Amino acid sequence: MLVIFDWDGTLIDSTGKIVGAMQTAIEGLGLPPLEDAPIQNIIGLGLPEAILKLYPHEPASARESLRVAYSKAFVKADAVPCELYEGVETTLASLKNANMQLAVATGKSRKGLDRQLAKLGWADYFDATRCADETESKPSPQMLQQLLHELDVSVDRALMVGDTEYDLLMAKNAGMASAGVSYGAHSVAHLQTFDPVVIVDHMSELGNYVLGRA
Repeated sequence: MLVIFDWDGTLIDSTGKIVGAMQTAIEGLGLPPLEDAPIQNIIGLGLPEAILKLYPHEPASARESLRVAYSKAFVKADAVPCELYEGVETTLASLKNANMQLAVATGKSRKGLDRQLAKLGWADYFDATRCADETESKPSPQMLQQLLHELDVSVDRALMVGDTEYDLLMAKNAGMASAGVSYGAHSVAHLQTFDPVVIVDHMSELGNYVLGRA
């Protein structure tokens, strides 16, 4: 079985850092201020798509300036690494030991994901990864379809795990089962509208669910 994980808000507790970096960038550029909630809501999208959703009426040049400023602010903030959510590493290890294939489908850039994988020593942990700057942004199913093709897995033998509507809708668009986590960017009530097979409060519950159905 293949288990595909979102990154931010699912494995890594980075929601606050993402929101803070975006607020820093917005303030630095003098753009119209935003509350934290709409910024949290776009976590999971590719960065250009996220910024377009936040500032649909700003010119493309202003959105590009915000993309650059956010990336710089996040890298600076990420000098202090994000914490893993409790139970993540032991759950990934238990799935790997059970001969599960593991993958990542993330709205992060390739450069950003590789930086965090290197910090964690996880460069060879996952069988495959896809980032938003390599394919279409969530909720397009393209990155999931590419992972299935690369790893030669049928869609009925795969599960997408995420914390946002974009993760679960991407899975639905790919015809893939999904699982939600309750502790990330989007509420449980919102996640439930996308028909996940399960919503868990702790990563160990996800591991038990997968291993029980392998």
